[in-house]
Amino acid sequence: MRPPLLHRRCPELAGSLPFLRLGAAPTPVRPLPGPGTRAELWVKDESGYGDGGWGGNKVRKLEWLLPEARRRGARTLLTVGGLGTNWGLAAARYARGQGLEVALGLIDHPVDEHVRAQVERLRASGASLHFLHTKARLILAAPWLFARHAHGLSLPYYVPAGGSSPLGTLGAVEIALELGAQVEAGELPEPAWLVTAVGSGGTTAGLALGLRLAGLRTRVLGIVVNDTLRLDSRSLLRTARRSAALLRARGADVTGAVPAADAIRVETAWLGDGYAHPTAAGDQALDRASAQAGLTLERTYTAKAFAALLDLDAAGGLSGGPVVFLQTHGPR
Repeated sequence: MRPPLLHRRCPELAGSLPFLRLGAAPTPVRPLPGPGTRAELWVKDESGYGDGGWGGNKVRKLEWLLPEARRRGARTLLTVGGLGTNWGLAAARYARGQGLEVALGLIDHPVDEHVRAQVERLRASGASLHFLHTKARLILAAPWLFARHAHGLSLPYYVPAGGSSPLGTLGAVEIALELGAQVEAGELPEPAWLVTAVGSGGTTAGLALGLRLAGLRTRVLGIVVNDTLRLDSRSLLRTARRSAALLRARGADVTGAVPAADAIRVETAWLGDGYAHPTAAGDQALDRASAQAGLTLERTYTAKAFAALLDLDAAGGLSGGPVVFLQTHGPR
């Protein structure tokens, strides 16, 4: 198994931080000449990452979370999400391959054809589904969920929404280290910006930490698509610093790599009416990305992020160098 770049960057982690390779790395980078942006536009495409389950950036997080669950002796992975959760489906499919059961606490959001199909996929995944409707009811049900899915003295291994724990965030650290290696190899110039959707925050936080570990000056532009969590830049930087503290606790020297206050910029104007509510700008960006750039986006995360990229670029808000769009949509 090819070791992760994080283990090669910090070899002292190899014995203290288990990793399970689930996809083919590195994911490709390529220019996006089609949309006619002011900035030089590239994409780092995570859509094909994964060896048979639900791909995209969710799998990157599971590469760190699943071996940790096994190390702790857990028999069940307990996590949460919305009705159409890609994260929950990825967790269910990949955890099953590691002999782990999965329990999902689900809350409501707008339902369309995709969400209805996704619920059927979740039912077919073998996960235990708990339809709790609201965040408040989910919080109240937490003790019952832990007790319901305990195996004797073995409690479930809990992972927050989107896998965005300090450990799960290392999945995006690995993406950023790959990008750094691709810049070093001359596959693309050093970007000024790396643009991504912000759904639970782990990807944005991990990218900021990983870019500094890679020695890049690139800033992360996070487009918030979720109004149920606190996702301002201060919160995301706190998550990045917690991941850095985890690496330090496991023996890594991360001196100088902790992101500064300006490492993450957050934009909220493309959220629309809330999480999983489509927007006209997002739909236009989805069509434009497909027709002009060969990108397959979806309406909850990546279409809104791409719409923000196009609008900010048109207004001259992405100056300073090349821009990389992180394509995190990976259902197959």
